[in-house]
Amino acid sequence: CLCTLVAILKETLKDALVPRAGVLKKLLAPLDAVLEGFYNAILLHHFDSRHYTSPYSEATNNLISFIDLLEALLASRIELEFPLRCQRILFLKVSYLLNPISSSIPYVIKKKLILLLKKCVLYKSREDAKSGSLILQTPSLCEDMLALSNAVLQVVNLTWLNQIPLSGKSSYFGSSEAAPGDDSQGGSDQTVLRALSLVVLKALEFKIHNSSTEAEIK
Repeated sequence: CLCTLVAILKETLKDALVPRAGVLKKLLAPLDAVLEGFYNAILLHHFDSRHYTSPYSEATNNLISFIDLLEALLASRIELEFPLRCQRILFLKVSYLLNPISSSIPYVIKKKLILLLKKCVLYKSREDAKSGSLILQTPSLCEDMLALSNAVLQVVNLTWLNQIPLSGKSSYFGSSEAAPGDDSQGGSDQTVLRALSLVVLKALEFKIHNSSTEAEIK
């Protein structure tokens, strides 16, 4: 079901001949509460490493399919002037993403969640993209980005970053092994390192731009 919904969303976003906003609203509005329930149920539970022993286990594949759906929902948000709850949930309940990133689930899922988080902090509405302003003009997105920034900075201020491994083997053209002559296999995953750094910097930037007092900025 998840794969089917993702496929429909992606095809709708690619089709230039259909009224995307109308199609997406018709598709997602009846599923709005259901998708939020999925989000709560799937990401809030304790991630037991016994169920995620392999990157190819059923539990891992199910979680990856759900993350694909979250990515598609984020991409579809730009088409609606007033986004649905299921398109805003990534921002409003971002702590549900932050917890599994620091859990014992396979590295491939952590990396996918971190890159999704990066897409969230870089997201702009169509109006904001056209204006080129650093200050977001869309009220709902401004509210969502502030919620995301507060949650990220709250966990960063604790020990969240220290719990995230950066030693997963980077992929080399679909392989988990390093190319011949490459001695970087034991090093940090630079893609994840850059994404995490960007998430923290963008959260700080947005928080500073939306802080009312000098003391809050400090």
